[in-house]
Amino acid sequence: MTDTLEYDATGLVCPLPVLRANRKLRELPAGGLLTVRATDPAAEQDFPSFCKQTGHELVSATREGDVLIFVIRKR
Repeated sequence: MTDTLEYDATGLVCPLPVLRANRKLRELPAGGLLTVRATDPAAEQDFPSFCKQTGHELVSATREGDVLIFVIRKR
């Protein structure tokens, strides 16, 4: 069973969604999944860049209305 966490970053603006998601990732073991919900349009570019720089895997990036949903697997 994979450990999972969710973080609601809706209403926060850059760079807070990524910074707070990074804190949440520290709570997970390697291979754990973090689902982040964000409304900041910059998050659409920020999370893929964050994952590329840190080595975490961006499993999915979807949108539900104005909410961006990112699923990240911790390296």
